[in-house]
Amino acid sequence: MTLRPFHLAIAVDDLKRAEAFYGGLIGCPQGRRSEHWIDFNFFGHQLVTHLSPEDCAQAATNDVDGKNVPVRHFGVVLEKNDWQALAKKLTEAGVEFIIEPGVRFEGKPGEQGTFFLKDPAGNALEFKYFHDDAQIFAT
Repeated sequence: MTLRPFHLAIAVDDLKRAEAFYGGLIGCPQGRRSEHWIDFNFFGHQLVTHLSPEDCAQAATNDVDGKNVPVRHFGVVLEKNDWQALAKKLTEAGVEFIIEPGVRFEGKPGEQGTFFLKDPAGNALEFKYFHDDAQIFAT
């Protein structure tokens, strides 16, 4: 099966702030838009930010490798160099991370670099790379 882009629609409370975050800070090219939503090219995937302030809520957390990981989150697996460049860009921009850039499951199956942050509406995002992509689904 050929991997195809996913489509994800999320709630945001302010389209201008979503545009500044996803388009400006993260660097996602913008696609179609209306007064109620904006499409972004999220690393080759279709991310749609829908204006729906009443649906923006904080996610509960679970312990994963000693960190409080937001249960409801989404993200992308990047190449290590791209992950490092994005982590540096966000750090230099003064972004407040939920979980700072670092490596988890070190020396174990699924070893990965990861960091978490929130968009302005409170949606949690995870950016990661795997030491070995063959272990993305390791058990």
